[in-house]
Amino acid sequence: MTVAPNRAISVIGSGVFAAALWNVLTWMRGLPSSSGHALVGGLAGAAVVDHGLAAVRWSGLHGWRPVGVTGVLIALAVSPALGFGVAFAVARLGRRMLRRGTRRLGGPLRGAEWVMSAALSFSHGANDGQKAMGVVAALLVASGHLHTFGVPLWVKVACGALLTLGTALGGWRIVRTIGRRIFHLDRFDGLASQTASTAVILAASYAGAPVSTTHVVASSVVGIGGGRRRWRHVRWAVVRDMSFAWLATLPASAILAGVSVLVWRSIA
Repeated sequence: MTVAPNRAISVIGSGVFAAALWNVLTWMRGLPSSSGHALVGGLAGAAVVDHGLAAVRWSGLHGWRPVGVTGVLIALAVSPALGFGVAFAVARLGRRMLRRGTRRLGGPLRGAEWVMSAALSFSHGANDGQKAMGVVAALLVASGHLHTFGVPLWVKVACGALLTLGTALGGWRIVRTIGRRIFHLDRFDGLASQTASTAVILAASYAGAPVSTTHVVASSVVGIGGGRRRWRHVRWAVVRDMSFAWLATLPASAILAGVSVLVWRSIA
């Protein structure tokens, strides 16, 4: 995104405001939406309204790496499918390996869940945390507090702490949707979903793709439902509502940001 420095603050502020507002609206409905894609939509919408289509880097792919808004759209489309496919395969494989398992496997499975929960949390920070740090760094450059683009240590610490706090305190409606409303997960299901999600998100982080942790995890839960041969137990009405929220995130955030930047401009 290329916007004149004296207008960049209003564009970034409007984009962040729109993303936060959209996330609050979907959170109130208990729908898992993507903060990252809301942020991309908000920034793009604010930039277009403020400075025209030329202000946004649309691009696509640079080799295997997604670039610009089009690259984000590609990652948005591919990552849930990968989460679903990997989870489906892990569930099928685990079902065969554990078909003669006994209750003695409960302890090892519980321990493995803790390990994979930590790995999934790391992958979450490796992808979602970078988006927040990038926005803060861009705002610091635009305001003149930084002369070159970089992420100060205090920004890394603050983003990590707030990401952890928000997950711990504000996410229980989303937790219930993913853990209970899509498909009732047992211990192995949870482990399989965490394993598949971690693999996909870490691979995306390595490729520089800003994917949605929420999208990947939710689609992996649906994949678990299929892999365990329980399609009828998947609550498709919930999946439908989530899919609508996913599709609406980018345009809704862009519209909210466009209105916000107009209001900001009129006030300033």
